[in-house]
Amino acid sequence: MYTTIEKKLKSAFAPEFLDVIDESHMHGGGTLHETHYKVVIATKKFEGMRLLQRHRAINEVLSEELRSTVHALALHTYTPDEWVKKSEIAPQSPNCRGGSKSDPLL
Repeated sequence: MYTTIEKKLKSAFAPEFLDVIDESHMHGGGTLHETHYKVVIATKKFEGMRLLQRHRAINEVLSEELRSTVHALALHTYTPDEWVKKSEIAPQSPNCRGGSKSDPLL
């Protein structure tokens, strides 16, 4: 799944920076499940786009994976200039809260 996501994003966005991170192990499924991913991407194609437009563009490219295998996709989307201003550091992902329906905060 990692390779598929990376290949599709490279093809669609020609990013100057791309990091696809399998975070499935943080969500109780282990790395064999390949269901939770984090994408950090910097591309000129995001120039002039709002955050929601960027996310929709990625979701469209990965629509097949999101309908089938991928359960969660954390997106950190930047233009090259924004990425440099962030010191080329993306936010850390929070710990999984388990997704229990009995948790009143979910």
